[in-house]
Amino acid sequence: MQQLTRLLEAALFSASHPLSLAELAVLDPLASEDDWRAALAELRDVYDNGGHGVELAEVADGFQVLTRREFADAIAQAQIVIRPRKLSVAAMETLAIVAYRQPVSRGEIEEVRGVQADGVLRLLQERALIDVTGRGEGLGRPLLYGTTPAFLEMLGLKELTELPRAEELSVALRPPERVTPDL
Repeated sequence: MQQLTRLLEAALFSASHPLSLAELAVLDPLASEDDWRAALAELRDVYDNGGHGVELAEVADGFQVLTRREFADAIAQAQIVIRPRKLSVAAMETLAIVAYRQPVSRGEIEEVRGVQADGVLRLLQERALIDVTGRGEGLGRPLLYGTTPAFLEMLGLKELTELPRAEELSVALRPPERVTPDL
């Protein structure tokens, strides 16, 4: 394994979040973007073909070493990893609205949910899952919210286009039809 690839592996192992190419460039200013991409490819190949329990994933505009899916359940059952607190149903609903309608105002979120969203928006901002992305053109120029790279990281996505389409969700969430037997 090349020296740059070993440096990359050490950095990814040490990082608490996915590292972007810009962050990696700081590690070795003499390495070009092509050098880093070659090191990423080499490391991915080592993990994929070496029988490792981890893999190199592209997540939230960066790269991260993650546990392979086939081992995730065993690790979760052993409670080795500290998991962040789960989000409430209200927070998940609000996060879904922001993810699919961004940029979106508090008023639009409240219209969809039918309840006030101030507290939930504050919680999602504290967890860095959403952030203010600008101001709307309407009366009072309301704040507009959008998701953050931490949101993508939480879901293990590279970009928002990897979210399921809204049509797919409506089918998946529809209650199963009851079949009555012929008598």
